[in-house]
Amino acid sequence: MRVPALIAAGVALLLALLGSMFVVKEGHSAIVFRLGTVVREDVAPGLRFKWPLIETARTFDRRLNVLPAEPERYLTADKLDISIDFFALGRIEDMRRFFQATGGNEEVAAERLKPIIRDALRNEINSLKLLDVVKGDREAVIGKQLTAINRGAATLGVKIQDIRIKRIDLPQDSNVLQSVYNQMRSQRLQVASQLRAEGFEQSQAVRAAADRDKTVLLAEAERDAQRLRGEGDAEAARLYGDAASKDPSFFTFQRSLDSYRKAFADGQSVIVLDRDDPYLQYLKSDR
Repeated sequence: MRVPALIAAGVALLLALLGSMFVVKEGHSAIVFRLGTVVREDVAPGLRFKWPLIETARTFDRRLNVLPAEPERYLTADKLDISIDFFALGRIEDMRRFFQATGGNEEVAAERLKPIIRDALRNEINSLKLLDVVKGDREAVIGKQLTAINRGAATLGVKIQDIRIKRIDLPQDSNVLQSVYNQMRSQRLQVASQLRAEGFEQSQAVRAAADRDKTVLLAEAERDAQRLRGEGDAEAARLYGDAASKDPSFFTFQRSLDSYRKAFADGQSVIVLDRDDPYLQYLKSDR
């Protein structure tokens, strides 16, 4: 009798141990209930424990989830009917409130969120003309109403991170479509002209700066060249002076030869001088 009792006790202990453990996956959180009352919330991922039999746990996905919606028709400020297809990105923000408002049912939360988002979008679209809706920044259109949407979503314990517009269907009236396209084309042409003008202005500024730098560089180069020439001439004069002071007669002879070379370089020159002119002293023969 003792062995079956021990086995039964072991099985009961194992079942109790298994019933006291639960796993919270990554990206999820859990709520622990004790006899239907919330005693712990936002239980982090990992292996967790609870009292068996009297406590239960429910896990919820805390990651971003996509809330799809059917395309909705809206009326713009210029009384034109358009269809907008969108979806929302949101996550559970307050688990206790989420459970109390929806019973933990995500489908119920999605159904309650849809009219909140639709009404907020309707308020924004109704204040915009068709052209502003089509050509405008879609994120800016949504962003203006995101705060109001989250005030309503907070009652469900949910926070909407973003709403993305997938598609905008314009009215089927060809005149309306052509008018929208013409206005969009005109505005794009204005933007292109402005960009070209800004580009031309910048190119002129770059050219002017390059011309200015060129002028400065040439002036500095000429200044340095003049300085180097002056230094060279001064050095040459010094060398000539040193040479003349060391051997004046040879220096005089060398300078006379240089003068003769220059004077008779073309072989056609005729110089008329007095026979005793000192210029001819080195041309005279000693014989």
